[in-house]
Amino acid sequence: MNMQDSTAVTIARAHINAWSHQDWEKTRELLAPDVHAVVTTTQPMKAPTELTGIDAYMEPKIKAAQLIEPGSVQEISSIGDESNALVLVTFRIGLGPGGTMVTMARAILYLLDESKKIKEERDEYFILSQ
Repeated sequence: MNMQDSTAVTIARAHINAWSHQDWEKTRELLAPDVHAVVTTTQPMKAPTELTGIDAYMEPKIKAAQLIEPGSVQEISSIGDESNALVLVTFRIGLGPGGTMVTMARAILYLLDESKKIKEERDEYFILSQ
């Protein structure tokens, strides 16, 4: 099997596509009930965030995804197997001064449970341009 077309990569891509297009029903559908997410950056702009459960996960996801420029998500690379995926993406998001668009790079690591739902998500990001 091609590791770029593995089960976990396919589900990760579907998840990224769902939240980046504000398809909240699909975004929720791909999550395990006890989903656990950790979001961090090396930049001083934000403290690490840790969330457990679908509702806790969805609230900040909805707020952040609404700031993304439609159609700007670009996959740089992906690799995975049946239960793990790592996807690298960039997109334009309104986080600059006054909500101006900046480019964000993200490395998102996913772990699927036995039902092929996202059980763990590790999200590392940084702003490429101001």
